Amino acid sequence: MIITCPCEKKQFKIDSSLIPIEGRELQCGSCEKVWFYKPQNESEAPLTLNNNVSTNKKEQNNDVIEKNLEISKTLQQEKIIEAEIGKEKLKTVEKSEGKKPKLFSYLIVSIISFVALIILVDTLKTPLINVFPGLEVILFNLFETLQDIKLFIIDLI
Repeated sequence: MIITCPCEKKQFKIDSSLIPIEGRELQCGSCEKVWFYKPQNESEAPLTLNNNVSTNKKEQNNDVIEKNLEISKTLQQEKIIEAEIGKEKLKTVEKSEGKKPKLFSYLIVSIISFVALIILVDTLKTPLINVFPGLEVILFNLFETLQDIKLFIIDLI
C-alpha cells in the first residue's frame, strides 16, 4: 500500500501486513513528522462510476476501430493495385515470349539437328557409298561446302 505523509511531500510504499487494523503511528523520513495512521477499509467505501471515462474509452475504441478500418481499406486497395500490376507484368511477359523466342529456339534446334545429321552421314559414309555408289560425289561436294562455310565463319570472327 502507498501512504502519503500529512505534509504531502513524501509517499511511502509499505507492506499492508505491517499496519494492524487498529492502526499505528508512523514517522516521515523526510520531515520527521509523526502521525497516527489507520488503514481504511476500501470495501466499505461505495464505488462510483465515472461516466466520462467510459465515454472516452468508447470514443477511443470507436476511433481505433475507424483507424483500423481505414488501414484495412488502404491495405486492400494496395493489394488490388499490386494484383493489377502483377497481371500487367504477366501480360507483358506473355507478349515478350510470343513468337521471337519460339523462332529462336526452333532455329537453334534446326542447327543442332543439321550438325548431328552431318556427323551421322560422315560416320556412315563408307557403308552408304557401298550401298549407293552415286552418293560419293554428292557427299564430297557437301563436305567441301561445309568446309567453305566453316572457313567463312572463321574469317568473320
